[in-house]
Amino acid sequence: MKFAALTEPFADYPQLQQRVLSVLQALPDEVQRDFVDDPRFGTAIENYEPGKGWTLFMPTPGPPGETSRRVVLRPKLDSASEAFAKYIIAHEFAHAFLHNGGWGDITDVEEAADALAAHWGFHRPATSS
Repeated sequence: MKFAALTEPFADYPQLQQRVLSVLQALPDEVQRDFVDDPRFGTAIENYEPGKGWTLFMPTPGPPGETSRRVVLRPKLDSASEAFAKYIIAHEFAHAFLHNGGWGDITDVEEAADALAAHWGFHRPATSS
């Protein structure tokens, strides 16, 4: 599957870009297809600047039920431990796949994203370093 459009926003952070690609490649085909086939889904690098704030461009929502989805990752994931970075990336992709909703019997959106990321093989590490 082609993920260039989803990894391109991280080109200035090569290690992060590779980590995003690695996570995407590990996701189930159904999830990969959901992201690649959705014109309103994308990724972005957080560009916060103290005193200025940040900007984020989102595609406009479509018809009812067709929302925009964007996974925004921080540059510091480029230098974080690999396990922590991949967990965060998978967690954020889980939010996107679940449309920030629950998963199965799990209704809390954070717990649902954690559980789905773990189901995909990306468990929350004991530490973030």
